[in-house]
Amino acid sequence: MTRTSSPAPSAVPPGPSAAGEARDLARTLVVALILATVVRSVLVQPFTIPSSSMEPGLVTGDYIVVSKYAYGWSRASLPLNLPMGAGRLFERSPARGDVVVFRLPRDPAQVWIKRVVGLPGDAVQVRAGQVFVNGHAIDQTPLGFVRDHDAPQRQVREVRETLAADRGYVTYDGGPGLPGDDTTVYQVPEGQYFMMGDNRDNSLDSRWPSEVGVGLLPAGNIVGRAEFVAASWRPGAGVLKPWTWLNLQWDRFLLRIR
Repeated sequence: MTRTSSPAPSAVPPGPSAAGEARDLARTLVVALILATVVRSVLVQPFTIPSSSMEPGLVTGDYIVVSKYAYGWSRASLPLNLPMGAGRLFERSPARGDVVVFRLPRDPAQVWIKRVVGLPGDAVQVRAGQVFVNGHAIDQTPLGFVRDHDAPQRQVREVRETLAADRGYVTYDGGPGLPGDDTTVYQVPEGQYFMMGDNRDNSLDSRWPSEVGVGLLPAGNIVGRAEFVAASWRPGAGVLKPWTWLNLQWDRFLLRIR
């Protein structure tokens, strides 16, 4: 009988070294960071609404998605407002009624959000709480009285404003004779925009000079167009407060910003 010999055991390939695993992890993290930076700089970026100036459409705690490519790219579009040439790359102009995120002219570290009311070349005035653009009143339809979303002790009137092409949105009116209800005529120069908050009596915007509010907004300060509310947390919730992570406003998920 012929005796067969047992096959020699296969050699076990050496496992990756700790140094190799560290290099792979570092490479993965760098690639992920680069991709995240590209997405935030070129495509979309999330922001959290910190105040009530855009009620009722946007409320404190809304987590919104902003399109960076809607109007092209400028220095303001980059993370940390990094320096680059003046102007915008592939510039496209905002439309009247767009909700826009921008860097505050007097302090570019601050990012604000308002609605475009006046375009370059427009004459804008507010009379008794009604907005006039080039002498024509923006149509208003009173909807009734409600409680302010973020300050229920405050009663406000909801008013629907309608622009051309039946584009409409709802604003809050706190009553007659309040600051900002009657203004002079603002002539909007080329390359700038007149911005207003939808919570008309609780918004520092282009009705106030840049030392107090926004003033006229240079196009180069625009970050992008607000597209939709992805999620929303009740006021007081925060990343550093794990017990508040589920304090959600469920009725505000995936809402288109009008």
